[in-house]
Amino acid sequence: MVRFTAAISLIALAATSAAAQNAPAPAPAPAQNAAQNNALINAELPADQAALKSHIMFLASDQMRGREAGSAEYDIAAQYVASQFYEQGLRPAGDDGSYLQKVPLLSYKPADKGSMAIAAKGGQPASLIFGEDYVPAANPAKLDYSVTAPVVFVGQGIVGLGRDDYKGINVKGKIVAFFGGAPSSFPAEERAHFSSPSTKAEIAMKKGAVGYVTLESPLAGRGNYPFKLVAANYDRARVTWAEADGSGHIPTPAAPGLGMLSLAGATKLFAGAKTPWATIAEAAKQDGATFKPMALPATLSVTLKTATSPITSYNVAGMLPGSDPALGKEVVVLSAHLDHVGVGKADAKGDTIYNGAMDNAVGIASLIEEARRFKASGKPPRRSVLFLAVTAEEKGLVGSDYFAHNPTVAKQDIVADVNLDMPIINYKFEDVTPFGAAHSTLGETVARAAAQIGVGVGGDPRPDEAFFVRSDHYRFVQQGIPSVFLWPGEKGPGKAATDAFLSSHYHQPSDDLVQQPAIDWESGARFVDVNYRIAREIADADQKPMWKKGDFFGTAFGGPMEK
Repeated sequence: MVRFTAAISLIALAATSAAAQNAPAPAPAPAQNAAQNNALINAELPADQAALKSHIMFLASDQMRGREAGSAEYDIAAQYVASQFYEQGLRPAGDDGSYLQKVPLLSYKPADKGSMAIAAKGGQPASLIFGEDYVPAANPAKLDYSVTAPVVFVGQGIVGLGRDDYKGINVKGKIVAFFGGAPSSFPAEERAHFSSPSTKAEIAMKKGAVGYVTLESPLAGRGNYPFKLVAANYDRARVTWAEADGSGHIPTPAAPGLGMLSLAGATKLFAGAKTPWATIAEAAKQDGATFKPMALPATLSVTLKTATSPITSYNVAGMLPGSDPALGKEVVVLSAHLDHVGVGKADAKGDTIYNGAMDNAVGIASLIEEARRFKASGKPPRRSVLFLAVTAEEKGLVGSDYFAHNPTVAKQDIVADVNLDMPIINYKFEDVTPFGAAHSTLGETVARAAAQIGVGVGGDPRPDEAFFVRSDHYRFVQQGIPSVFLWPGEKGPGKAATDAFLSSHYHQPSDDLVQQPAIDWESGARFVDVNYRIAREIADADQKPMWKKGDFFGTAFGGPMEK
């Protein structure tokens, strides 16, 4: 699972990536291998559990070196998944009759410190100070970029759910400045959506803005990151995918991110404004604070230079054709990310390999075993089912975004996505958490499947974590496709187990089959079972999934909606 969704997420993830590129790469000592193998040998498991475990033993082994997108080890893992798809009778659904879809990744970062300067009306530009007042963004869509425009402050840059931070002001041809985050009063998944910088950028572009700057906020929390942290990591590499012309894809090329201003930089930007910066900063300490949009008496000039480097990686796609003459052309996608974060900073034990057992070898193993269940059923699904292992999720949901924009099947035929990411299965789960399902008829499908295996359905237990926008299903939601991302729930022992994993093993070298609490293989098989039941119902139902009438995401992104 990708760590964060805001701009700092790419910085933090890239820091791990950069460390991986510079870290030594010793093979594990024979004694270590022997100890690991001995720890993995236990009583014989039932066939379904043993199959699940065998995939994870391979994918999360030290020899896979954390499966970082673009690495040779990731490519080996992709070939392993392709071979498993072949064994389960799936047809190649990648490029040119293969199981692999080439994903042209692009690593990018600021090539220098850029520049920002503020000019009051009729005055001379005054340069801001790098690292004290501002840090630049990078723009992979245009490597040498400059813009000069008036600035408008628009609060948190939110339009929706009865709120309009742009109300009464025209930002066409202007740069907008806003705080990160979204109010905690918003429903959890809508809050996660509006906290995303890409959502704020989309709104700004639709309003006619030519760029945006993020303001450091005195309010800590998701979407608001300390300027010092951003400044310390400003030149770390980030990753996107390349367009056909080689330029980097960004969702808002007409309104790119320009950088971040510190509290000190914002003070300079707001000099002479009708409402002083000190007043705004004080109000911003309150969750849910709203602001009247305000044109600032300043023009901001920004120059950015960006350096890029291409990386090749692959999605893996296998198709189980549908049997129904009418419904067979429709496609249910089952997705999971194959990559993890590679090799990085050593932990207290000197381990530098971030194996990614739970995140997300378990998800990939579940994907393969669901294909096995479809095959073993002896009954082909009515709709086609596409099994999709994506790359570069840990870089910001990049592989799934590439597929969503460049699918290997007709986009209009994709009716749902069922996503498998980092299920924590070291306890006997008593309920499931279906991120995103409540927005569509998938909610009822999940409830029926859960009941069939004797568990309940819970709500989002961690709304502040914004998990809804942190996994690959969100890229399908953005294309108007009803989607669900299922986790074992937090009822009973679930909360303690989830707390322990997130605090001690998430994105750590200890996410392997030795150091963290032992996986409960029976729970792993139950997780495969419930997801298979969900996918099977979607594939065989007379009616494809529909957004709930008037649902926020169905309205925002389109797609089929209940009448």
